Parts: sequence; structure tokens; C-alpha cells
Amino acid sequence: MAKYKEPGVNDRVNAAQAARAKALAMLKAKPAPDPAEQAALRAKAAEREAALAAKREAAKAEREARQAQAKAEKQARAEAEAARKAKPKLTEAERKAARDARYAARKARK
Repeated sequence: MAKYKEPGVNDRVNAAQAARAKALAMLKAKPAPDPAEQAALRAKAAEREAALAAKREAAKAEREARQAQAKAEKQARAEAEAARKAKPKLTEAERKAARDARYAARKARK
């Protein structure tokens, strides 16, 4: 019984070359694509791209609308907070009248 013979470098190079030649032959044997089919595929791809672009544009518009609404709500909250914190400026006469009313109320309790 013969022993297993390890393939040498030349054997491997020849096998790779034969495989390349076989693949090239298969590629050359493949028929050329039909121009009408190619045009249909390009049209389909263009439609798909247009649909995706429209979807992206709609998502962008929705995102911008949400951001604008959030900004408006934040502005409204800030204005409400500022209005809540702002104390009205009383004139000297109004402050004197309020002080006199507190003094009179205190005297009335005694």
C-alpha cells in the first residue's frame, strides 16, 4: 500500500491555476445581461431610492416639528416661571397703605 503523498508547491500552484481558468470559463459562458432588464432594474432602484428619500424627508420634518414644539413648550414654561417669580413693583403710596393695613389689623387683634 502506497503512503499518502503531500502535494508540493508546484501541485498547489497548478491546482489554483486550473481553478482560476475554470472560474474564468464559467464567467465567460454566462450570457450578457438584457438591456431591457437592466433598464427595468435601474427604474425599480430609482423608485426605491425616491421612496426612501421621501420617507427620510418625512421623518426629518416630523423630527423638526417635535423639536419646534418642545422649544415652544420650554419657552412657555420659562415665561410662566418668570411671570410667577416676578413680583409687581409697588409704588411708595401702595407700600405705605399695605403697611398701615397690617398695622391696623394688628391693633384690632389686641
